[in-house]
Amino acid sequence: MQTQGSIGVFDSGYGGLTVLKEIVKQLPQYNYIYLGDNARAPYGNRSFETVHQYTQECVEWFFNQGCHLVVLACNTASAKALRTIQQNYLPAHHPNKRVLGVIRPTTEVIGNFTESNHIGILATTGTVQSNSYPIEIHKFYPNVQVHQQACPMWVPLIENNEHHKKGADFFVKEYINELDKQNPSIDTILLACTHYPLLLDKIKEHTPIGTKIITQGEIVASSLKDYLQRHHEIESLCSKGSDVDFYTTDSTEDFDKHAAFFYGEAIHSKLAKV
Repeated sequence: MQTQGSIGVFDSGYGGLTVLKEIVKQLPQYNYIYLGDNARAPYGNRSFETVHQYTQECVEWFFNQGCHLVVLACNTASAKALRTIQQNYLPAHHPNKRVLGVIRPTTEVIGNFTESNHIGILATTGTVQSNSYPIEIHKFYPNVQVHQQACPMWVPLIENNEHHKKGADFFVKEYINELDKQNPSIDTILLACTHYPLLLDKIKEHTPIGTKIITQGEIVASSLKDYLQRHHEIESLCSKGSDVDFYTTDSTEDFDKHAAFFYGEAIHSKLAKV
């Protein structure tokens, strides 16, 4: 009989807290562990090899905490590391454990939002370079055209708490204009980075009226709920008690201060040695 464990939720920094918030809202009965790899963030501009190494190390840390299921609430990690971890690492080392991402759940439903069949993706450089979204969306919606725009300045603005200030408007407007230049028929924009919901108000200001802006938190939470209903062998290993523990690989004081913006309430984290 295997011991039950918390559901792990991972991000390179703070952005995954926007996903965790929605998961806890939809599935409040489970225990959760959140890990932000802040000491090595951001992942967005790092190589595939580096992101894979960091992500695998963090997944192993979760397993050492007793987790049987880990959600990569990070688009860059999902794009650059998830497939290899699922296909190679888990079968060889942890065949009874599972790691899920945020890209597949999003691409399964994103085509339902567009009427023009033109979708815009705003993401980190790493996610855009991976081409994961166009590839996955095409599997489910072959008639939908996908247009991508990297937004390398957005995560630094958010993590330095500059996203509310007027200076952020320049970079928000710049990237949205670049996306619009690719095709003015875009009627749906996916925020393909879990940090970006904190810029939602400014993004709405600079996008054409009527454009749908899609965030991932609710989508990923709904997908996880469905997954647990379909996979009793994993669900039965997820402990219940409504506890949420927070860990960071860097300063806990700094993490607690910034994390509250993402999670919407005060956080008291512990230091993780990955």
